[in-house]
Amino acid sequence: MTMTIERTARGTSPPPPAARRRPKRSRLERIDSLYGYAFVAPVVLGFLVFVALPILGVFAFSFQDYNTLSGRSSFAGVDNYLDLATNGVFARVLGNTAIFSAFVIPASILLGLALAVMVNQRIRAISIFRTAYFVPVVISLVAWSLVWDVLLQDQGGINGWLAMIGIEGPNWLADKNVAMTTIIIVQVLKGVGVSMILFLAALQDVPAELVEAARIDGAGRWQTFRHVVAPLITPTTFMVAILATINSLKAFAQVYLLTEGGPELSTAILGYYIYEQAFKAFQVGYASTAAVVLFAIVLALTLLQWWSRRRWVFNES
Repeated sequence: MTMTIERTARGTSPPPPAARRRPKRSRLERIDSLYGYAFVAPVVLGFLVFVALPILGVFAFSFQDYNTLSGRSSFAGVDNYLDLATNGVFARVLGNTAIFSAFVIPASILLGLALAVMVNQRIRAISIFRTAYFVPVVISLVAWSLVWDVLLQDQGGINGWLAMIGIEGPNWLADKNVAMTTIIIVQVLKGVGVSMILFLAALQDVPAELVEAARIDGAGRWQTFRHVVAPLITPTTFMVAILATINSLKAFAQVYLLTEGGPELSTAILGYYIYEQAFKAFQVGYASTAAVVLFAIVLALTLLQWWSRRRWVFNES
């Protein structure tokens, strides 16, 4: 006691207790850590080689005037970005992309939810309908687009069926007034199965006692779904919205195989425009600049959705 008082008086603090000292890791703990790093290393290496480096390369090429046909490259600074800002074709492409996404995103959410509600029934052979709605997801994207290319021709199957009931159908892929609508429908039907499965899992996870309590209180089916079920599945709705946003903005194959951006640029969206500038016009620098714009749009929309989830997403765990 006297020694402690003397140390305090001299301004010397007592030594730290042994419990505060960080214990040394044992040999087994170090081996476990090495195993963990070994398992994670292939994924990290794959991400760096196939994702991070290409993204950095795109940003670097966006400041270059690089033509793959001639093989010449020179530093362009922000000229590519200025050209995009003043390019009327690029403005048209951005408008088409906005229209495409504005219809694809809500259609994927609403149709997927409607299908999930329909197949969330305890009836015989319901699995057949679930499988049928999900089949387009597992079909090759190229095969899916080629089949629709045949059906949507002027003398194709759809117009043939319409002719049987006295309706003359348009040239779905060559008429600029309906081509974009056609591409949107093909896109939604291809991916709506994923939305359906996600919503179906969320609906089956809703506690049955809450639904039963709402019905006992006199709520109808629509009121129960709106005030009980819908709030509980908002985390899934949020995830489906993000996936639909990303898929709509990166769409390419349907446009390339069905219309090639036509007629008269009516279906040219940003993904196809990037391909056209890089592999048809051989302007890799200009195409990289458009890709950077696409990256910025996707990132901004994703962050906006992530921020807005605080206002409408409930039951997060």
